[in-house]
Amino acid sequence: MRNLPSVGPGYPSPVLPLNGIRFAFGTLTVLPVRVTRWDRDAARAGMLSAPLAGLVVGLVAAAAGSVPALLGAGPLLAAVATVAVPAALTRGLHLDGLADTADGLGSGKPAEDALRIMKQSDIGPFGVITLLFVLLAQVAAVAELYGRGWAYGALGAVVSGVTARLALTLASRTGVPAARPEGLGAAVAESVPVRTSLAVAALVTAGCAGAGALLGGYAAAHHALAVAAGLGAAQLLLRHCVRRFGGVTGDVFGALAEAAATAALIALVLG
Repeated sequence: MRNLPSVGPGYPSPVLPLNGIRFAFGTLTVLPVRVTRWDRDAARAGMLSAPLAGLVVGLVAAAAGSVPALLGAGPLLAAVATVAVPAALTRGLHLDGLADTADGLGSGKPAEDALRIMKQSDIGPFGVITLLFVLLAQVAAVAELYGRGWAYGALGAVVSGVTARLALTLASRTGVPAARPEGLGAAVAESVPVRTSLAVAALVTAGCAGAGALLGGYAAAHHALAVAAGLGAAQLLLRHCVRRFGGVTGDVFGALAEAAATAALIALVLG
């Protein structure tokens, strides 16, 4: 996730939906979108638009995996292509955040020292191990879905992408503080009202259920439960990070996205 400057005093003009979309795509992807506003209202609109950025990432990932699958490649190759796309479209920043968060949590040090470890450019053993197993889990789960049919794999990619960014909307809700006074965490922390974040979560979950219905009636409930599983895993990690670090950071946001995406994919496989 891109590192943002501190939030300013705000702008007198109203925030348009396009401002929020620009903020979401400009901070959560590497797509060439120019972010024109950095104030608190834009941050709120941006985090509410985060699932939309996840939808685009998921659709591109689904296309990348579906092409080799439809051309006769095995499920494993299709899965690798699918998992590679979100990493490429974020320039690996979410994975980097996951590794840094793992190093901070694994250090067992007080919050200040753990945050310092997370800011270091190198990746420690906890980060490497966490990256290894998370990526293996994602590839294995997506390969299993493609083994059931290309539509299952493609839809799994979309649902995991949306769930990953929806977790960030919930992590930006009121009551979840920033661990540092600067950076992305400070820019978006507590920017989204709780009720609004829950409303977005309900809407996105319903949308994923509707997409799952294309694969059958049971699949609708299955995909809704997968979203719930992803959000549940992210919330558990969020609570632990807030206890350990005192709040959220850009690295924590990246870790939450990867945790949500992985849990959602595993839930789809287990069904």
